[in-house]
Amino acid sequence: MATRMIPLLPGARRSLLTGRVPEPRRSPEPRTDARGASGIAHPRELGATRLAVPVGLHTGLGCDAVGVPARFGFKILSRLPAKGCVYADSDWWWWLVPAGSDHDVTWPLPACYARGAEIPDRLPRLIHHPDGTSPYTPPIPLYLLVCQLTGIAPSWAAPPVRSAL
Repeated sequence: MATRMIPLLPGARRSLLTGRVPEPRRSPEPRTDARGASGIAHPRELGATRLAVPVGLHTGLGCDAVGVPARFGFKILSRLPAKGCVYADSDWWWWLVPAGSDHDVTWPLPACYARGAEIPDRLPRLIHHPDGTSPYTPPIPLYLLVCQLTGIAPSWAAPPVRSAL
């Protein structure tokens, strides 16, 4: 069974004993009161955004996204034989993959699998546009590269073995 990974926000720490992820980070946003005077900064919750597929690309297979910390971004992009749409912000890089690319696959930490290509709203921008009409990065080469860079052995469920006489 696949595990859906949740990215940690900058500055957040995962409790090693409980495995819990802290509440979403809130960022200050100046607010004005009814008179228009600037008030005290009130926190704003970090929302989510769906990665927008550029016009002219066919998404018949649905869209999910795989995210990795930015420190792995250039290494993965330079080693992939085929590349689809890649989005980035200062902390994460995201690759569009066909929906269901997490079926029977466990994406290793610190990678994050986002169903529906819905990711934390950190204002990602498109940094790589594919040459063809497909927005997808092939998920198996991407998975193997992520495993290699994180030092985790690839792992997926084996089909049941049947014997017939």
